[in-house]
Amino acid sequence: MPRTPGADEQRTKASSQITSTPLSVVDKAFVKALPKAELHAHLSGSISAQTLHELWERRVTKGECLKLQDPLDVMPSSREDVNIVSFFPIFDGYIYQLLNDVESIQYATESVIADFARDGVAYLELRTTPRESLSTSRAAYVEAVHQVVGRHNLFTGGESDQDRGIEVRLILSIDRSMAPEQAEEVVDLALKHKGDYVVGVDLCGNPIKGDVTSFTPAILRAKAQGLHLTVHFAEVPGTATELELSTILSWQPDRLGHTDDVGIFGSPLSNEYLLAAMNFDLGAQDLVGLSRSAASITFADCRVLKTKLDRFEDTLRLADVPDQH
Repeated sequence: MPRTPGADEQRTKASSQITSTPLSVVDKAFVKALPKAELHAHLSGSISAQTLHELWERRVTKGECLKLQDPLDVMPSSREDVNIVSFFPIFDGYIYQLLNDVESIQYATESVIADFARDGVAYLELRTTPRESLSTSRAAYVEAVHQVVGRHNLFTGGESDQDRGIEVRLILSIDRSMAPEQAEEVVDLALKHKGDYVVGVDLCGNPIKGDVTSFTPAILRAKAQGLHLTVHFAEVPGTATELELSTILSWQPDRLGHTDDVGIFGSPLSNEYLLAAMNFDLGAQDLVGLSRSAASITFADCRVLKTKLDRFEDTLRLADVPDQH
């Protein structure tokens, strides 16, 4: 029997598809041009290896991070062996070491937002865990990211919705390794910036760590104050206990999700749309429908995305694009 290709092999195949005339068929050019919503993007997990390399160079020239190797040498070149468990040491032992001052945090945030915009993302919910370091408090971390997000939302290339590049909103994450009082601090920060780009809170982190029941007071306070809730759910068998799952579901989260960070797994959102088209025989209108479906569950109004989708669909009709890939 023929071997069934793994997910990484399928991603490679999708990424290497030959690009034809834009909007003529569902191909790499089509899915990149399609206006999209990215609703599960971790800031630290979405940083490209090149940007990490640039951050590393900047720090080394200052005499900092001298014990860290060049990210281009140590980041995994093959995605086949990276999974939900094995990638956490990459964050704990490397990425977080580079993102521990305001300058690096903002540089990375700028780069990540620009990468998503280049991939055709018109609405981005960027989630991040407020981290404390020797030089940065949790409040300063959130303020650093918030400033970059604000610049992108205010100056995105034009006055009309069609001209604007990308709308960005923030979700602040409670890491499973946090103490209850640290989770409360994250909620305090989310409430401080609520209505000003912060739209919700998230439960994330290494799924084998922490007792989720300790976060119930913080989570319920966030929801009572009008923040949305998204959680990572049943990511590994060892944590899929009845107590944990029933506790999380009792919070009545707005969305459930799993981690698939583009910076680690190397598959941008456009490639995920292409994979869906290839594996489920989806055509142009199907993919537009998928994007509209994502737009229906955002945590904030995504007017720019909806306007771009309307224009995109009008273009398809004018071009009489066949609903096939």
